[in-house]
Amino acid sequence: MRENLQAKLGTLEDQGVTLIDRRQTYLDETVDVSRVCGGAVLYPGTRLVGAQTFVGPGAKVGIEGPAVLENSIIGENAEVASGYLKEAVLLRNARAGANAHIRAGTLLEEEASTAHAVGLKHTVLLSFVTMGSLINFCDGLISGGTSRRDHTEVGSGFIHFNFTPRGKSGDKATPSLIGDVPHGVFLRQRRIFLGGLSGIVGPQKVGFGSCTVAGQVLRREVPSNRLVGDVPRKVDKEFYARVEAPNRILKLNLEYIGHLTALRVWYRDVRLARIPAGPKYEHTRVVTQAASELLSVCINERAEKLRQFLEERGIPVPSLFFVNPPCPLKIEPSSPYLDHIEWVKGLSDVDVQMGVSWLQSIVESSRAGEVGSRCRATNQQRSD
Repeated sequence: MRENLQAKLGTLEDQGVTLIDRRQTYLDETVDVSRVCGGAVLYPGTRLVGAQTFVGPGAKVGIEGPAVLENSIIGENAEVASGYLKEAVLLRNARAGANAHIRAGTLLEEEASTAHAVGLKHTVLLSFVTMGSLINFCDGLISGGTSRRDHTEVGSGFIHFNFTPRGKSGDKATPSLIGDVPHGVFLRQRRIFLGGLSGIVGPQKVGFGSCTVAGQVLRREVPSNRLVGDVPRKVDKEFYARVEAPNRILKLNLEYIGHLTALRVWYRDVRLARIPAGPKYEHTRVVTQAASELLSVCINERAEKLRQFLEERGIPVPSLFFVNPPCPLKIEPSSPYLDHIEWVKGLSDVDVQMGVSWLQSIVESSRAGEVGSRCRATNQQRSD
């Protein structure tokens, strides 16, 4: 095994990968060295694990300490300061800070970033979204902002509470939507700020342009362009008395799945469709395809958590069917390839409006499915 490792390390150096210290760099038996691109830099303490692991050109791993990539895909010039990434995807120039703990179903788009000690799982950060330090945010989608200087931010010390103890063993039908997909992907919306030392009890929604003040736990939806600070509430009542709003939870979960579905269609019909064929752009295609596949994993996860929630309460589980209208934008591979962010920012207002309407129609179809499921349940009850 040691001889095989040394041979792999030699191959990496031959193809232009910089190994700061070969003695402190590890690749397991399944790693495909052809998926580590020339120009990447592996710092001491780097461990690459799994056949799916991919490191793009110019990417840096382990800048600030030991780093493990397990079946994770990081794109061109992405950075992992230190920590553990499993089955996650980082697009161009995304950055995971020191002591990151980023698990399956997590996507950081271009120039999204986290500071130190951030834990993420099944969470999507659209381009430029920034997280402070000491954050745990699982089961969420966050968008908003227009650039690295004008971006949505989650303040340090923030928690997304994604588990509720209600029911037989609790549930995680708790995804929260910060911003949205149909508008968020076009990078023209006002940024959102979630104040630090705070939390949100999922499932929840926060609109573009809003700010939640530091030091609170948010338990309600926040419309767009609001400054919100809620005082703590006093609660003292029977714990096992069921006080729920299953219709609201069903609605928010279906809407969330709709946004994930719209984002997956965006990746398939726009982002992937724009990448030219050929080896020059293969690294861009690999990472973008991985992001698309990750979104399918996220959709399946949310559908399963919703199914568990509904079945326990005897509520019919709706069939998850979303409309898939053709993309109204003129999409074709361009050579040389125009970076995705530049392309989005070059779209006309008319193109953006058409794109928003297209993606919103996919999201809205989730609500039609919800109404259909209720009608079927009502009809069934009447027949009984």
